[in-house]
Amino acid sequence: MMRAVCLGGGPAGLYFAISLKLRDPSAQVTVIERNKPDDTFGWGVVLSDETLGNLAANDPVSAETIRQHFAYWDDIALLHKGQRVVSTGHGFCGIGRRALLSLLQARARELGVDLQFETEVGSASAYMDDYDLVVACDGLNSKTRLEFQDTFKPDIDVRRCPFVWLGTHQKFDDAFTFIFEQTEHGWIWAHAYQFDADTATFIVECSQATYDAFGFETMSKEDSIATCERIFAAHLGGHALMSNANHVRGSAWIKFPRVLCETWHHKNVVLLGDASATAHFSIGSGTKLALESAAKLAEAVVNEPDLGKAFVDYEAARRLEVLRLQSAARNSLEWFEDVERYLDMDPVQFNYSMLTRSQRISHENLRERDPKWLADAENWFMAQAGAGANDAPRAPMFAPLKLRDLTLNNRIVVSPMAQYKAVNGCPTDWHLIHYGERAKGGAGLVYTEMTCVSADGRITPGCPGLYAPEHEAAWKRLVDFVHTETDAAICCQIGHAGRKGSTQVGWETMDAPLPSGNWPLISASAVPWSDGNDTPRAMTREDMDTVTAEFVRATEMAERAGFDMIELHAAHGYLISSFISPLSNQRDDDYGGSLENRLRYPLEVFTAMRAVWPTGKPMAVRISSTDWHDMGVTPEQAVDIARAFTQAGADIIDVSAGQTSTEGRPVYGRMFQTPMSDRIRNDAGVKTMAVGNIFEADHVNSILMAGRADLVCLARPHLADPYWTLREGARIGDRQAIWPKPYGPGRDQLWRLADRAAETEERV
Repeated sequence: MMRAVCLGGGPAGLYFAISLKLRDPSAQVTVIERNKPDDTFGWGVVLSDETLGNLAANDPVSAETIRQHFAYWDDIALLHKGQRVVSTGHGFCGIGRRALLSLLQARARELGVDLQFETEVGSASAYMDDYDLVVACDGLNSKTRLEFQDTFKPDIDVRRCPFVWLGTHQKFDDAFTFIFEQTEHGWIWAHAYQFDADTATFIVECSQATYDAFGFETMSKEDSIATCERIFAAHLGGHALMSNANHVRGSAWIKFPRVLCETWHHKNVVLLGDASATAHFSIGSGTKLALESAAKLAEAVVNEPDLGKAFVDYEAARRLEVLRLQSAARNSLEWFEDVERYLDMDPVQFNYSMLTRSQRISHENLRERDPKWLADAENWFMAQAGAGANDAPRAPMFAPLKLRDLTLNNRIVVSPMAQYKAVNGCPTDWHLIHYGERAKGGAGLVYTEMTCVSADGRITPGCPGLYAPEHEAAWKRLVDFVHTETDAAICCQIGHAGRKGSTQVGWETMDAPLPSGNWPLISASAVPWSDGNDTPRAMTREDMDTVTAEFVRATEMAERAGFDMIELHAAHGYLISSFISPLSNQRDDDYGGSLENRLRYPLEVFTAMRAVWPTGKPMAVRISSTDWHDMGVTPEQAVDIARAFTQAGADIIDVSAGQTSTEGRPVYGRMFQTPMSDRIRNDAGVKTMAVGNIFEADHVNSILMAGRADLVCLARPHLADPYWTLREGARIGDRQAIWPKPYGPGRDQLWRLADRAAETEERV
């Protein structure tokens, strides 16, 4: 017979006790809680239809009882600058935390769980000998997690925005409501939702600067509430705001701690609920995590006699889902932390940005939930982009974009992708076919791979250049084909490899020196790319003048070749990038030290290129928005870098990241570099291009519609499918794309197949 004790009587502990007794009625389960049965310090909790289904599968009795006490809503409302924007189809339900606890307590007693209230919980070690299993569900300030921190290895990140958890009798029963108010001390916002017949949760949040300006830190709880009532008076209908945190001295404002643990178990002790992992309240998943993890833990300890193996099984079953929710919660809380960058957006775009903030809801998810709202939002986006009033409705990825005198037909960009197929710097028929196919494939803009300004400026012997007459002629042949046979524009990315030059082609050993025939390297400083690479010579003033002249020559050749646009490659550790990053720039002259100094030479090169590039043609700059290194360029500094190039005449910033040091530690994931583009675009007020693990139309449309970038770059998808744009357009129902005339029958078949697939999906 198993003897188990739960340290904490919140939803996690109670639901574990219930779940264990259901699976093993003979188990002796004790729940120890220091508070009274009806004490609670929150207001309402939010669950989804999916979570309700999971609860019903685990315990139909308690699930049905809980369901009967739910308040339901489908709408999300945004109140901002006097406007109320509403979308529907979201499927939320709320219940009071006190009601939830009472229902779980009753079910636990019914099953024979020993509930011990008003009992102080001791250290976990005090229970380890008397019980087979100690479940530490003692909350986000878990004493157990602290007691065995050497095992659990917690990572606790206290976030930036203070918030206070309040309630009100004002009705918010028609929608989950977000309210943004501009005050004399800055912006402050509320998350409001109904959870029973006459009570709603009302969470107030703001930046640290606004918090300090109001003086909330030194206010009494009563004065703090009165201040919030004044701020949100227009939305409260005369109702008061209420606190049930009577145990807290002061204003009761707190900051959210995000908790991660390397492991969740120690001997016969296991963490559960907020003790093991927290998820920010803005996505309402904390209770979901607690309940679903509790059920899975009970299942594991019953199915596996060896407790150690049971814990391993439990973690294996739950860790990925927990990390997914935590990732979504992190995206959401970071959006609120930086919400002031979005508050000047049009309400339509601001609402879209809010709805998709966690990245759990995508463009097509919104179409399923509220097709009318999304269609109206898409029409707004197209109108903002300059589409005619009589133009057919299209997704954001097909909106035009004007850069100086160049108008792109859509927002899809074929990223620069090294081919390593040039001969002595000269593009070949391979490049003609490679770039020609991708231009035919429907993208609005096609980039060349980095095209080098000199033979010694190449990355590899297979890299193309613009430094000899035959290079110019070959590129002109390619550009003429693109212009004659397609509607795509073509951009030449111009760069110099610097310390990353004289290496083997990509399918050999990446970034490794050539076996023989290496050429001399130059860089900002005499710092090699790695221990295996040659040490470059630190550039002299004469070297700078020479290289600048080479960039100018390449720019002039690009113009004569007919390119629509050029880009200065100032990212990824190449020559220009080596000046910007402090990891590679160790100079002690006017070109080293401060960011202003480190930008001096890159701006000299850009300005010289801009001076010979036609006024009506746009220029871009690719930057590494972070070095992924504590001592390197930060995303905040990237905003200043983008501003500097924009002031010098750049029309759009191509926002990449990393590849500036072998010591960088990137954080990968879906659309993982898009937040940097978002920051630069909305903090600096400049046009940007987003890159990095973007591979679906859904991604593209979400990025554009939310105002996170103006163009979206896809690399690997275009390597696999030159016709990615046309194919994705067909899949999402777009029938306006212009195909090459010889490909009309293929287009018609693809459209028919896409229509049939959509009809089948609708029937299912």
